[in-house]
Amino acid sequence: MIIQTSRFGPLEVDERRLIQFPKGVLGFPDQQAYALIQTAEESGFYWLQAVDRPDLAFVVCDPRLFVPDYVVPVKLDELSQIGLSDPSAAQVFIIVNKVDNILTGNLQGPLVVNVETRTARQLVLSDRRYSTRHPLMHLTSRQGAVSKTA
Repeated sequence: MIIQTSRFGPLEVDERRLIQFPKGVLGFPDQQAYALIQTAEESGFYWLQAVDRPDLAFVVCDPRLFVPDYVVPVKLDELSQIGLSDPSAAQVFIIVNKVDNILTGNLQGPLVVNVETRTARQLVLSDRRYSTRHPLMHLTSRQGAVSKTA
Protein backbone atom coordinates (compact mmCIF):
# COMPACT_ATOMS: atom_id res chain seq x y z
CA MET A 1 0.00 0.00 0.00
CA ILE A 2 1.10 3.60 -0.59
CA ILE A 3 1.07 6.05 2.31
CA GLN A 4 1.89 9.75 2.22
CA THR A 5 4.59 11.10 4.53
CA SER A 6 5.80 14.65 5.05
CA ARG A 7 9.39 13.45 5.53
CA PHE A 8 9.82 10.94 2.70
CA GLY A 9 6.96 11.68 0.30
CA PRO A 10 4.82 8.75 -0.87
CA LEU A 11 6.09 5.40 0.42
CA GLU A 12 5.13 1.88 -0.49
CA VAL A 13 4.63 -0.02 2.75
CA ASP A 14 4.20 -3.75 3.18
CA GLU A 15 0.89 -4.25 4.96
CA ARG A 16 2.70 -6.65 7.32
CA ARG A 17 4.48 -3.53 8.66
CA LEU A 18 1.22 -1.91 9.80
CA ILE A 19 0.52 -1.69 13.51
CA GLN A 20 -2.91 -0.96 14.97
CA PHE A 21 -3.22 1.03 18.21
CA PRO A 22 -6.95 0.67 19.07
CA LYS A 23 -6.62 3.47 21.66
CA GLY A 24 -4.08 5.49 19.67
CA VAL A 25 -0.90 6.79 21.29
CA LEU A 26 -0.82 9.47 23.96
CA GLY A 27 -2.05 12.75 22.55
CA PHE A 28 -3.36 11.14 19.35
CA PRO A 29 -6.26 8.84 20.30
CA ASP A 30 -7.88 9.08 16.86
CA GLN A 31 -4.78 7.98 14.94
CA GLN A 32 -4.85 4.21 15.21
CA ALA A 33 -3.04 2.86 12.14
CA TYR A 34 0.73 3.27 11.85
CA ALA A 35 3.42 1.92 9.56
CA LEU A 36 6.78 0.86 10.96
CA ILE A 37 9.38 2.22 8.54
CA GLN A 38 13.04 1.27 8.62
CA THR A 39 15.09 3.94 6.87
CA ALA A 40 18.49 2.21 6.93
CA GLU A 41 19.51 -1.47 7.06
CA GLU A 42 21.98 -1.07 9.91
CA SER A 43 19.91 1.34 12.00
CA GLY A 44 18.12 0.39 15.20
CA PHE A 45 15.79 3.37 14.73
CA TYR A 46 12.46 3.27 12.90
CA TRP A 47 9.77 5.75 11.98
CA LEU A 48 6.31 4.99 13.32
CA GLN A 49 4.32 6.83 10.66
CA ALA A 50 0.59 7.50 10.99
CA VAL A 51 -1.10 5.98 7.93
CA ASP A 52 -3.80 8.66 7.62
CA ARG A 53 -1.78 11.71 8.65
CA PRO A 54 1.41 12.49 6.68
CA ASP A 55 2.70 14.98 9.27
CA LEU A 56 2.50 12.59 12.25
CA ALA A 57 5.44 10.27 12.85
CA PHE A 58 7.57 9.22 15.79
CA VAL A 59 11.13 7.93 15.86
CA VAL A 60 11.12 4.67 17.83
CA CYS A 61 13.64 2.02 18.85
CA ASP A 62 13.97 -1.11 20.94
CA PRO A 63 14.92 0.25 24.38
CA ARG A 64 17.21 -2.71 25.09
CA LEU A 65 19.67 -1.35 22.52
CA PHE A 66 20.49 1.36 25.07
CA VAL A 67 19.13 0.02 28.38
CA PRO A 68 19.85 -3.75 28.32
CA ASP A 69 18.09 -4.43 31.63
CA TYR A 70 14.92 -2.50 30.72
CA VAL A 71 11.85 -4.55 31.59
CA VAL A 72 8.28 -3.39 31.15
CA PRO A 73 6.21 -4.36 34.19
CA VAL A 74 3.12 -5.31 32.20
CA LYS A 75 -0.06 -6.43 33.88
CA LEU A 76 -1.85 -9.41 32.35
CA ASP A 77 -5.03 -7.40 31.75
CA GLU A 78 -2.98 -4.89 29.72
CA LEU A 79 -1.52 -7.72 27.65
CA SER A 80 -4.90 -9.31 27.08
CA GLN A 81 -6.16 -6.04 25.57
CA ILE A 82 -3.78 -6.61 22.65
CA GLY A 83 -4.36 -10.38 22.54
CA LEU A 84 -1.30 -11.54 24.50
CA SER A 85 -0.94 -13.80 27.50
CA ASP A 86 2.86 -14.07 27.46
CA PRO A 87 4.99 -10.89 27.77
CA SER A 88 7.89 -12.55 25.95
CA ALA A 89 5.75 -12.65 22.77
CA ALA A 90 5.66 -8.84 22.62
CA GLN A 91 7.96 -6.39 20.87
CA VAL A 92 8.64 -3.24 22.86
CA PHE A 93 9.52 0.14 21.38
CA ILE A 94 10.07 3.53 22.95
CA ILE A 95 9.54 6.94 21.41
CA VAL A 96 12.78 8.83 20.83
CA ASN A 97 13.23 12.60 20.96
CA LYS A 98 16.13 14.87 20.14
CA VAL A 99 16.98 17.41 22.84
CA ASP A 100 19.92 19.56 21.75
CA ASN A 101 22.61 16.99 20.83
CA ILE A 102 21.15 14.15 22.89
CA LEU A 103 18.67 11.48 21.84
CA THR A 104 16.35 10.63 24.71
CA GLY A 105 13.83 7.82 25.07
CA ASN A 106 10.49 7.73 26.83
CA LEU A 107 10.95 4.71 29.09
CA GLN A 108 7.75 5.55 30.99
CA GLY A 109 5.56 5.25 27.89
CA PRO A 110 6.63 2.07 26.10
CA LEU A 111 4.79 0.81 23.03
CA VAL A 112 3.97 -2.88 23.42
CA VAL A 113 3.21 -4.73 20.18
CA ASN A 114 1.66 -8.16 19.72
CA VAL A 115 3.95 -9.39 16.94
CA GLU A 116 1.47 -11.93 15.57
CA THR A 117 -1.57 -9.65 15.27
CA ARG A 118 0.34 -6.32 15.03
CA THR A 119 -1.99 -4.84 17.63
CA ALA A 120 -0.33 -2.48 20.07
CA ARG A 121 -0.82 -0.33 23.10
CA GLN A 122 1.12 2.47 24.71
CA LEU A 123 1.52 1.94 28.42
CA VAL A 124 2.05 4.58 31.09
CA LEU A 125 4.41 3.34 33.79
CA SER A 126 4.71 4.80 37.25
CA ASP A 127 8.06 3.12 37.93
CA ARG A 128 10.36 5.93 39.11
CA ARG A 129 13.45 4.10 37.79
CA TYR A 130 12.43 5.23 34.36
CA SER A 131 11.94 8.70 32.92
CA THR A 132 10.30 10.22 29.87
CA ARG A 133 13.65 11.70 28.79
CA HIS A 134 16.17 8.93 29.47
CA PRO A 135 19.44 9.82 27.67
CA LEU A 136 20.19 7.25 24.97
CA MET A 137 23.12 8.74 23.08
CA HIS A 138 25.00 11.96 22.31
CA LEU A 139 24.97 12.97 18.68
CA THR A 140 28.10 14.02 16.87
CA SER A 141 27.81 16.68 14.20
CA ARG A 142 27.72 13.88 11.63
CA GLN A 143 24.70 12.23 13.31
CA GLY A 144 22.89 15.53 13.75
CA ALA A 145 20.62 14.83 10.80
CA VAL A 146 18.11 13.01 13.03
CA SER A 147 15.08 15.27 13.16
CA LYS A 148 12.78 15.87 16.08
CA THR A 149 9.68 13.71 16.30
CA ALA A 150 6.30 15.08 15.35
